[in-house]
Amino acid sequence: MAFPKHISPDGKRLPDLPVDPEQIEEGSSLWQDAWARLRKNKLALFSFWSLIVIASLCFIGPLFTPYSYVDQDLERTLQGPSWQHWFGTDDLGRDQLTRVLVGGRVSLTVGIIATCVSLIIGVTYGAAAAYAGGKAEAAMMRMVDILYAMPFTIFVILLMTIFERSLLLLFIAIGAVEWLTMARIVHGQVKSLKQQEFIEAAVSLGYGTRRILFRHLIPNVLGVVTVYATLTVPAVMLLESFLSFLGLGVQPPQPSWGSLIKLGADNIPSIDREIHPILALWDVFSRSYLLFIPAFFFSLTLFCLNFLGDGLRDALDPKSSKD
Repeated sequence: MAFPKHISPDGKRLPDLPVDPEQIEEGSSLWQDAWARLRKNKLALFSFWSLIVIASLCFIGPLFTPYSYVDQDLERTLQGPSWQHWFGTDDLGRDQLTRVLVGGRVSLTVGIIATCVSLIIGVTYGAAAAYAGGKAEAAMMRMVDILYAMPFTIFVILLMTIFERSLLLLFIAIGAVEWLTMARIVHGQVKSLKQQEFIEAAVSLGYGTRRILFRHLIPNVLGVVTVYATLTVPAVMLLESFLSFLGLGVQPPQPSWGSLIKLGADNIPSIDREIHPILALWDVFSRSYLLFIPAFFFSLTLFCLNFLGDGLRDALDPKSSKD
């Protein structure tokens, strides 16, 4: 037990008093501090739990629905929401609730895995280029500039047409074209950090390049990486939707939110001016559920990812002061 020193106003030393163990403040890790700050951000915390609920519904919900996403009932095509089909049916009589949940599972899986692939490539490449410096850095970043000039959508389309179409190839193809921006962001952050004293201390202690990169530099850009990751997921989901629109993404009958939104837009009829305006609007409104329900889930996920990204940026910022 430690005994602190006490000095009286006249300079005499007073008897040492034992320290109360309850008064000793325990240290906390970076993750504990980040979680404490994140809990104070109500909007980010609400977005986090909303994403948990959405992901749980998409991955577990289809197990409890009475219909399969491929079951067709041609006698119940384009029926609005009812007690039997909560989200209605599509043009082939398939249960829209099950298809929205399965489509969310596919879209979230594509977004998360492709984002992880792009982060692994981009963070490693950008950090290595910045730490190498000199001609190696210039050559590596010029390569990024050259790749930026290429039409990556066409590159993904070529991959999907040359090789067998599958979800695994979709993950790799999208992830392989989404890493360039992350490489630039990490490159700029690491380039400013490698001049700091703690990096010079690590070099003077004889630490290797790999340890300095993965133990000292990359953890200090974690906040920026996390924020960009939350923005990359919806960007990847949008790219998947575009590929599905071209018939190169998720193949039917398997749905995704992007393909469901496209299907809903195709099934909304145009307003016929030859009939009464109220009847024409009712005809449009009666099928709008095909578009608005998957669009609602997709938009809610986008908003939650953005708000959570802002909250994580503030929570993981190493410059933020400890409360």
